[in-house]
Formats: sequence, structure tokens, C-alpha cells
Amino acid sequence: MRAAIRVAREHLLAGEGGPFGAIVVRKDDVVGEGWNRVTSALDPTAHAEVEAIRAACRRLGDFRLAGCDIYATCEPCPMCLAACYWARLDRIYFAGTREDAAAAGFDDAAIYHEITLAPWVRRLPAERLLAEEGLELFRLWREKADRVPY
Repeated sequence: MRAAIRVAREHLLAGEGGPFGAIVVRKDDVVGEGWNRVTSALDPTAHAEVEAIRAACRRLGDFRLAGCDIYATCEPCPMCLAACYWARLDRIYFAGTREDAAAAGFDDAAIYHEITLAPWVRRLPAERLLAEEGLELFRLWREKADRVPY
């Protein structure tokens, strides 16, 4: 955890983003490191956990990180939590909570709340279109003999 905090502090003070850092560890080896780069990369998805997961996947040559843990300076936001699940990480360790992030002006807690709502009543409304055509893509996927499950 101290390594994640060090990464966050270093890049926060360098003006490269918010107060977040993360490392991915396999056994005792750091295989990925990331820090918040939202403002410096002009990318709202450049969160520390996502960056650390991307780095670990590149280093290990796999999109699955089973056997790895992630250490993050804050409880992962919904996007980062989903990325941790998609990466198949074994465990998440964190320092601050979503409430701590909200007290510092970040939207984590509000987004966690929004996810519990039906898509059509969220602050960012969502609407289903072309359902049949969308379902056709899933049919094609199921029938694809050389698909790589994930």
C-alpha cells in the first residue's frame, strides 16, 4: 500500500492528476503501476487502477490478472471496480473510502448511488435502441468458433 501511496503523492505533486495511485502485485512482484492521469492525459478513464491494470496486462501479456492483487489509495470507483472484476484480480486492498473521496470533492459515492437506479431515471439518462440488431451481435459471438472468452 505504501508503494501506491508513494506513486500517488509523487504524481499529484508533479501536477499530473488527482490524489490516486495503484499497483498490481503478483506474489511479491509489482507488475503494474498507475496514477490518476485524468487531467494530464485529458482522459476521464485514466484512473490509477485502470492505468495499473493496463500496465500489468501489457507486462504479463494477458488480459486476465488472476493470481494478482491490486493496492489502491482509495476504494475503487465503479468504473475501476468493474475493471478489477474484468481483469479477474484476486483481491482489492484500499486506503481511503468513497466517502473520503466525496469529502475531497470526487463523485465516487454519487456514481455508486446512480448505478442502483434504473437506467431511465439516472442523472445521465439511458435508452435502449435497436434491441434486435444488438441481440444479433450476441448470436454471432456465441456462434464464433474462434472466440476468446473473457
